[in-house]
Amino acid sequence: MSTRDIYITKMKLQLDELNLQMGKLEARAQEAREDMRDKYQAEMKKLHAQSELAKAKLDDMQASSATAWDSMVAEMDKVRDAFVHSFSYFKSQV
Repeated sequence: MSTRDIYITKMKLQLDELNLQMGKLEARAQEAREDMRDKYQAEMKKLHAQSELAKAKLDDMQASSATAWDSMVAEMDKVRDAFVHSFSYFKSQV
């Protein structure tokens, strides 16, 4: 397995795990007080948008040429880090 394949597999697993955790968090947010529920739902929409962006970036990586690979890795890492940060922050609020 090439370094590229390993990276893509690892990134996909990380995103899948985040999405799984996001689902659990969304269920907890639904149990929140009504006044907080709207705020949590707005934050969940943002997290879902970041998740979709990360998935799209991963798809772009899989289709990228070898010459674009290094810049794609840097971009993917930034997208993933932003998603992880947002998720962690939201998780601490619920």
